[in-house]
Amino acid sequence: MTVRLPEDLDRALDAIAAARHTSKHAMLIEAADRFVRQESKTDRVLAAIDEIGVEYAEALQRLEDA
Repeated sequence: MTVRLPEDLDRALDAIAAARHTSKHAMLIEAADRFVRQESKTDRVLAAIDEIGVEYAEALQRLEDA
């Protein structure tokens, strides 16, 4: 896969990679992994909220009306 980055982002990644003594490739893999895990967590949280809303709809309505 080829990734084309804006020049300023590419330069920033170069500087960070040099400071961390690693490659941009390794950093992009790490960033993609973090993104995937975060998105997965977000999906699980949203699904749990939906379940709670259905399961406790009556109680939530009573609280809203109080």
